[in-house]
Amino acid sequence: MYDLHIHSLLSDGVLLPSGIAVRYMALGFKAIAITDHCDYSNVKANTAAILEFTAHWPNNSGIKVLPGIELTHLPVEQFSPLTKYCRRQGIKVIVAHGQTLAEPVIKNTNRAALEADIDILAHPGLISDEDARLAKKNNIFLEVTCRRGHKVTNVHVIEKALKAGAKLILNTDSHTPEDIISPQEMVKTARHSGLSISQIDKIYRDVAVFLKSRGKI
Repeated sequence: MYDLHIHSLLSDGVLLPSGIAVRYMALGFKAIAITDHCDYSNVKANTAAILEFTAHWPNNSGIKVLPGIELTHLPVEQFSPLTKYCRRQGIKVIVAHGQTLAEPVIKNTNRAALEADIDILAHPGLISDEDARLAKKNNIFLEVTCRRGHKVTNVHVIEKALKAGAKLILNTDSHTPEDIISPQEMVKTARHSGLSISQIDKIYRDVAVFLKSRGKI
């Protein structure tokens, strides 16, 4: 099992990356990504910190930890240059903070993020058919989230993704120890959002292919 959207105390989480890794490992996860919130104010510091951590995380620990970031609340013209910067530094998982209904997000954020070289559009809210097709075209995951507030549009996201043939991903978007849930609880959220077991299995097959492309499984 995998979770590729997690926050540490490098942004608004409360745990060190090591504490996060140990907790996910204890629950049986195979791979995670630490994806702290970034904009121009902290992207240099956060990419350097998470790359330093993952470079020293032991390969034989029982869990793979990928360096990631979440581009958050950006002016739309900043998605492309910041994505390129993070790729150059060696970041493996780039998440974009989508147009959730749980908080104010700049108009056209979903579109701008999908036009950049991101990997995951997190909690994309009431994503349009056109943007779901763009996610399909650009091979970007649309997130089904376990996070309270953001998950109210999971059913809509699933409907649009399935219609467009876009890939889905299941993540916790965890910030605290209480947010770190078992793989079984994640599957329960996906089932409550309308996904079948076979559809959930496909999600994990697609994520496994993605991780293999990053050299992590």
